[in-house]
Amino acid sequence: METQAIRFFYRGRVHEVTDQATTRTVLQYTREDLHCTGTKEGCAEGDCGACTVVIGELADDGGVALRAVNSCIQFLPTLDGRALFTVEDLRQADGALHPVQQALVDCHGSQCGFCTPGFVMSLWAMYVNRPEAAGCPSRREIDDVLSGNLCRCTGYRPIVDAGQQMFNLPRAEFDRAALAKQLQALQRGDMLSYEFDGHTFHAPRTLAELGELRARFQEARILAGSTDVGLWVTKQFRDLKHLIYIGQVNELREVARQGDALYIGAGALLNDAYDALIIHYPELAELRQRFASFPIRNAGTLGGNVANGSPIGDSMPALIALRTQIVLHRAGVTREMPLEDFYLAYQKTALEAGEFVQGIRVPLPQAGQHFRTYKLAKRFDQDISAVCAAFAVTLDGGNVTSARVAFGGMAATPKRGAAVEAALVGQPWNEATARAAMAALPADYQPLSDMRATSGYRLAGAQNLLYRFFLETRPDAPLSAQEVNAFAFA
Repeated sequence: METQAIRFFYRGRVHEVTDQATTRTVLQYTREDLHCTGTKEGCAEGDCGACTVVIGELADDGGVALRAVNSCIQFLPTLDGRALFTVEDLRQADGALHPVQQALVDCHGSQCGFCTPGFVMSLWAMYVNRPEAAGCPSRREIDDVLSGNLCRCTGYRPIVDAGQQMFNLPRAEFDRAALAKQLQALQRGDMLSYEFDGHTFHAPRTLAELGELRARFQEARILAGSTDVGLWVTKQFRDLKHLIYIGQVNELREVARQGDALYIGAGALLNDAYDALIIHYPELAELRQRFASFPIRNAGTLGGNVANGSPIGDSMPALIALRTQIVLHRAGVTREMPLEDFYLAYQKTALEAGEFVQGIRVPLPQAGQHFRTYKLAKRFDQDISAVCAAFAVTLDGGNVTSARVAFGGMAATPKRGAAVEAALVGQPWNEATARAAMAALPADYQPLSDMRATSGYRLAGAQNLLYRFFLETRPDAPLSAQEVNAFAFA
């Protein structure tokens, strides 16, 4: 295929790129080639938020979706057909500060200023996405949006104050219709095929094109949100010869109810996927909030999290407990299997040559089903789990008729607890049964000690989470979330 130029909209005009590495990051290009240095590099792994920018793309309804992401791990070719916004874009036509910036000044929300552009962009994304009639956001809403932005010197109170104050200043309008026209002119009729210095980047636009590419180039690396693969470049300095990017395949972003299940395409962003799941399973709300950070969830995909197969991935225990099926695709042919069967060993899955994850099917809630998921980590926001637990128990007449228990961080893969489930099924849901299931847990899991937790802590934590689940769901006097959640008292 003949190489094509990467085209994206930035600072009022279309940029075309033909001479950059396929894994050059958006941050590197913006700072070093465009000389727009407002955006900073801190950690180069998507943790600190100093590099936060906003990406605009056409939505299904013809409008524009604007999302804050970490530019330090996003590869430049993924901008094709999209718009990039950095802190330089916020200056008003008369030279005045944008209300986001003015509020930070008025509330004394900046000291050294290194992190400030990232905070500004996260808050700006909230500003332009929030309907004017919605009024000022709550502190929790602002905390969630800023969960990916780290400040080392100012303290968060004045920054959060600015997140509310910015809505009290004269409104700065954003012309979405004009941006939509710019983006419509950038859309391709075919896939992007970009090559530089012996490296190739393909961005198919249909599921059929993706299937054909995957069958032809089985050694290529599939790229979704770049929240993991990006670190292979910035931290491990890996040389990725061929990338197949799925972010332009609309079929993979499908999220829809199909019969008695919710189907989520592998390319659905984590925020979108969890928004849909929470409609049916509100018990997932806290896990969603604590899953990585808001900018990471704006870029990462649920399919990528599932396909990665990390033993500490937070999505899999809950999905396994809910009887999720994974849909695999190869050259136009699909097959399905229970998600727990997809993980064979540490970083080894059931994917065959030329195959990729197309999506997942999550069954809708059943009558009598009680479901919870919990996460133990050193921080509330944006931290890797020491233990992630999920429990789904169905009761009939006070007895357990079915039970599914799954943990992350307790084995080489996300794993069900067969012995724990056996101790539950057919028993009355009472204190004695819960204690018996806790005692059975060491038969299923022999966790390791590492920098996040010791083996003993993990085992005790997993048992106590099972007991907490019982306290919340016992037939007599179940405890409320306020009574069992330490964060609820913060």
